[in-house]
Amino acid sequence: MAQEPASHFAPSWYSAFESAGDEGRQQQQRAFERLWRAFMGARVVVAVVLLALQVFLLMSGTSGSLPLTVVSGLHLLMSLGMLTLWQPRQHGRAPTIQWLLTIGVDVATFAVMQSMQSGAINYTPLFALPVLLGAILGPLTLALGTAASVTLVLLLDAWLASSGLSAQDTTRFVQTGLAGTGLFLVALLAHQLAIRLAREEAVAASSQAAARAQSRVNEVIIDNLSIGVLVVDLHGVVRNANPAAQHMLMGDRYPEGARLLLSARNGWEHLAALVSDTFAAGQPLETETTIEHDDRPSQRLLARTRLTASEGSRAGLCVLFLEDLREVEARVRTEKLASMGRMSAAVAHEIRNPLTAITQANALLDEEVKEPTQKRLTGMIEQNATRLSRIVDDILNVARVQPSQSAGAAPVVPLDTSVRIITGEWNAQMQTGARLGVHTHAPKAQVAFEPEHLRRLLVNLLDNAERHASNQAAAMRVITQPSGPEHVRLSIWSDGPPLEATVLRHLFEPFFSSESRSSGLGLFICRELCQRYGAHIAYQRTQLDLREGNEFFVLLPLATPAPRTRPPHSPA
Repeated sequence: MAQEPASHFAPSWYSAFESAGDEGRQQQQRAFERLWRAFMGARVVVAVVLLALQVFLLMSGTSGSLPLTVVSGLHLLMSLGMLTLWQPRQHGRAPTIQWLLTIGVDVATFAVMQSMQSGAINYTPLFALPVLLGAILGPLTLALGTAASVTLVLLLDAWLASSGLSAQDTTRFVQTGLAGTGLFLVALLAHQLAIRLAREEAVAASSQAAARAQSRVNEVIIDNLSIGVLVVDLHGVVRNANPAAQHMLMGDRYPEGARLLLSARNGWEHLAALVSDTFAAGQPLETETTIEHDDRPSQRLLARTRLTASEGSRAGLCVLFLEDLREVEARVRTEKLASMGRMSAAVAHEIRNPLTAITQANALLDEEVKEPTQKRLTGMIEQNATRLSRIVDDILNVARVQPSQSAGAAPVVPLDTSVRIITGEWNAQMQTGARLGVHTHAPKAQVAFEPEHLRRLLVNLLDNAERHASNQAAAMRVITQPSGPEHVRLSIWSDGPPLEATVLRHLFEPFFSSESRSSGLGLFICRELCQRYGAHIAYQRTQLDLREGNEFFVLLPLATPAPRTRPPHSPA
């Protein structure tokens, strides 16, 4: 049957679910269907009992009646039909066929059986079933109307059975009135109880929905934390672990859906001891530890524990937080960089003044000296003063926030020619020989980039590749090629091992490096230089000539050639 909109004829306790939105309305419909099935099942049970009673009385020959047996059988068939064939629904008009075939049939059946009764059997208690059905599944008006109709039926039956104003008739009317009053009370109390229970169920459903939503939010937060989170019980069994903790402990070999015992794993004994000490002391603990791996470098971790509250006789759980100390140190270095940036302007001013004086004094001295050895000394002073000035400028450009220069403000240089010159000088200095291969495939590409900054960008990437590349031939490659109509691609590839996940997260951050001898500023300066000229730098693990390697590539915008102006007085 088609669904009809709910209105005033819907049960009064429906309003308890309305505030919960769509989920509340679904809960509302489920509650209605559950109660509907329960009452329809109760009607079938009552009909079976009545039919069995009438058949027994008919076969025993005591006070049985064939018409009553037929009425009981018809009532059972209609009850079974409503249970199996009719779907419960909310109605927008009253009365409806569904309610007439339930409450109406029950009232009519019990009224006929009450009027046709013979012997000492009394069917009056059966009228409580339709009254409860109307009180719980319908509005208060339906409940009171059902109780009133039942009371009128009982009064009519008492009037038809009376022969006058005898004491027995008076007692019958009094009993009928008491029964009707009781049915009204049952209707009111059942209806109020249904409203209260529905309200409590709605509150529980709303709280459960909020708890599920909060649980989903917590799962998303924990799964995306860079800090490892382990939940460990009193026996050292890992109940749960987020992806960061799984990678810290076992990498990609962490078993899915399995519970691990900390003390049973090699290299985890110190973590098991920390958890055990936390339960024994009943307070949070903290320590530095090292996880040894067979297939990758060891990790220095900061381990912190927290205890959850115990529930009755059940002990609480220990939450173990694991944090990579390299990331902690990187954050400390980043904070130091921020502090250094705030001081850089004043320091640069103090450095530039004496540096300018040194440069000028050296220029004057160079004019006076004549001997070649003294000329070499003044040349060395000039060269190093220029280098020092350039370093100060670079540090200032990194430390302070400046608007990016437009492409037109920088000189336009041919990319392939510049790359061949820079790589040739770098190769001669580093003496890498056949380890470096240079492949230029963008002969017409021109980019707006300061030549010295392009040199710094390429040299930094080559230095980084050389530190991780093997000693095989063509272990490093420099490739230029067009990338769409507006960009050219410059890539530096090396056959080094894949980078760790912790290194990837902080690849272009300042002062973060996987090597203690490195300052961690090379890739950061590369990113800053690229942003200044509108370029984009990125990293990927890629394959070149069937060899896996690391590739840093830069997408450089092609320079737009400036329009040529006519010389003065030229003909049109």
